[in-house]
Amino acid sequence: MKRHMALGDFLVAYLRKIGVSHVFGIPGDLALKLFFALGRKHGMEIITLSHEPGVGFAADGYARATGKIGVICVTYGAGGHNMVNPVAGSFSERVPILIFSGGPGEEERKLGTLIHHQAREIDSQRRIYDEVTCAGAVLTDPSTAASELHRVVKRIWAEQRPGYVEIHRDMVDRQIEVPEDLIEWDGRLHFQESDARKVEEAAHETAAMFNESRKPVLIAGIEIHRFKASHDLVELAEKMGAPVFTTVLGKGAFPMDHPLYMGVHVGPISPPSIVERMDAADFVLNLGCLRTDMNFGNRPPHVIQEKTVWAADRKVEVKYHTYTDVGVRDFARALLREKLRKHHEKVQYADNLREIAARNGKPVKVSQILAVVNEFLADKRDYIVVTESGDMLFGGLDIRVPHNNGYFAQGFYASMGFAVPAALGAQIGSGLRPLVMCGDGGFQMTGPEISQAPAKGVNPIVVLINNGGWGIFRPIAERRELLEIPPWPYAQLARDWGGEGFEATTVEQLRDALRAAHDCKSFAIIDVRVERDDLSPVTVKYIKAAAKRSQAPPEHAARGNSRP
Repeated sequence: MKRHMALGDFLVAYLRKIGVSHVFGIPGDLALKLFFALGRKHGMEIITLSHEPGVGFAADGYARATGKIGVICVTYGAGGHNMVNPVAGSFSERVPILIFSGGPGEEERKLGTLIHHQAREIDSQRRIYDEVTCAGAVLTDPSTAASELHRVVKRIWAEQRPGYVEIHRDMVDRQIEVPEDLIEWDGRLHFQESDARKVEEAAHETAAMFNESRKPVLIAGIEIHRFKASHDLVELAEKMGAPVFTTVLGKGAFPMDHPLYMGVHVGPISPPSIVERMDAADFVLNLGCLRTDMNFGNRPPHVIQEKTVWAADRKVEVKYHTYTDVGVRDFARALLREKLRKHHEKVQYADNLREIAARNGKPVKVSQILAVVNEFLADKRDYIVVTESGDMLFGGLDIRVPHNNGYFAQGFYASMGFAVPAALGAQIGSGLRPLVMCGDGGFQMTGPEISQAPAKGVNPIVVLINNGGWGIFRPIAERRELLEIPPWPYAQLARDWGGEGFEATTVEQLRDALRAAHDCKSFAIIDVRVERDDLSPVTVKYIKAAAKRSQAPPEHAARGNSRP
């Protein structure tokens, strides 16, 4: 960095300083100068896809897989507005994303006419992004542009949420002033500091509760992932000797092949052994768990406050009081410094899958697909799993990824169309091969982005569960014809797009297709035909529980909604 630089050159230098090497985007006239600046020789590697939602999901997948900030560059208006949905998902799920948007220049803004791509007012886009970002800036002043960008990025990292920076096209080549402290800065970003006194006191009180318990459990949530506390969590779990669950959103925060890992806790629709173990718990330590309906099986969490410690959103709730300004990673590390009485409990992993009992030639069931995928992954060390929203969001809870433990899904925001582009971004960033679990409905939204894979040097395997429609809604639909989608020749499309395509209708064919896809250097789509009403085990339980709850008398439902 230099004291005075063109803004475009500064952006490249700054991104490199924080360890970013890729920018995802689609060019447009109001962002062309910005694109050219970022993609200059010795600049960023620019990753373009076919549509802005795919770009947003790809940057999200990149950030999840690498632990870095995912960077997006789009044009003003038509591009920026297209990006709002994936950015909203990143905001909901605590994913650090930096959005650069182009914009009209100062002279254009003075004309007093509407500018193409404009919605209501010139600054409407910025105001829209205020709702789905933690910080934002419009860089118009050369003397403050560098500091403003730095302010936004520090906030993105501190909160692990998206931030927005608008750069008008006449600013890209402007000379800006770079503060001396930014030139000397080492590029390290930091999480928010905790109040050390509160951290220690919260940990001391929690340790006392734990040491008095006989049947403790530990539940890991998404903040363990985002605030880079997975290693601390493993060390803490081993020191405690307690069984570990993850939430729906936090799946992958704890190693799935660790002997203390029992599985995914989804409230009352968890596997029976998990429900029984939770009922028996006399101490529950929640680390980084968000209180979402998805995490608790669409039921209010039943919290017995005398037995519970809840650390999330920079506070720790112990029994009936709260310690504020305490980050989950600092709290976990403080617990490691406490004297903890180690428990000795034999933990058995639990899921919703039974042994495969399919006879040769019989149509494959969704539960069998999940079991075959687990069988395939058991000895693979270089795969990650990305699951689509819909049936596979629930089905994915029974997927077990050993070794590197890479598992990514929108477990709360749950936007369909996430999985395929997120897998592309994840492999570009991490180098690990994605196995994508996706329904045909989700694939028809953004799945064609897989055609970008050969040019980008990536090769996901897409296991496409094909039931001819948006199957997750069929059990509750009054007009099932509204859930139909046109049949696509998925395997042939894969071949036309430069990959390999396979079809499977039985367990044996699926096993063969997975082995063949594994050996492919290109991407692959496995079109797995299932019966139209077949769903994953967790989805079936979720729908039954929701239906049962909807039949409850109004006064009973009201009481349930008010439970703590």
